[in-house]
Amino acid sequence: MKNRFLHGVFIILISLSFAYAQKSGDQASVFFTAKGQDTVKIGEPYNEKDTTGSKSLKNRIKPIQANFKSINSVTKWTSVKKKDIEGESAEGGEATFYYMDRGLQKVIAKHYGEMGQKLIEYYLLNGQLSFVFEKEYKYNRPLFYDAKAIKENNDTEAFDLKKSKITMTRNYFENGNIILISNNNIHGSGIGADYPAEQEEKIKEDFKRLLKLVN
Repeated sequence: MKNRFLHGVFIILISLSFAYAQKSGDQASVFFTAKGQDTVKIGEPYNEKDTTGSKSLKNRIKPIQANFKSINSVTKWTSVKKKDIEGESAEGGEATFYYMDRGLQKVIAKHYGEMGQKLIEYYLLNGQLSFVFEKEYKYNRPLFYDAKAIKENNDTEAFDLKKSKITMTRNYFENGNIILISNNNIHGSGIGADYPAEQEEKIKEDFKRLLKLVN
């Protein structure tokens, strides 16, 4: 996996958006070049503070943003398929596949667990991943943590969705490779050199598994 990135020139730059951090905590952005990508429905549109302000990077992201907005402007799909996701989380999940005449355009996957849930939205451009948005909730207590459980554990806090820790990650792809990762919960010092490659591999493997549900 590393060899692909070492074959040629690559740059990894990490930046923190301090203005945004004052509102919602530190947000780290990682972008790099290598040889060889927001969501309306949940109110998390692209924020320019996700980037380092690089004009070149913004220009590369523009077609990704335009594709995202174009896909989310569709009101009538050629076909919509819904499938259950089994074996990946304690409470299961579901995936919805959105098609136009030119093929698959978007996939929304929801994974449910006792201690959290995760929403992942995949957007395609010319048959390749273009943008992937991840929103993960980590619950303060197990989903079924009732009054009895509180008493048995000598606890004082019940399950409360509003107290969940929320992590949002935006992954931008160009020609099938990640060029920008923006995360609202990762400090720059906590990002390893292998993080972009590992994130890209994980996203692609997860997406392949989803496609098997309809192929």
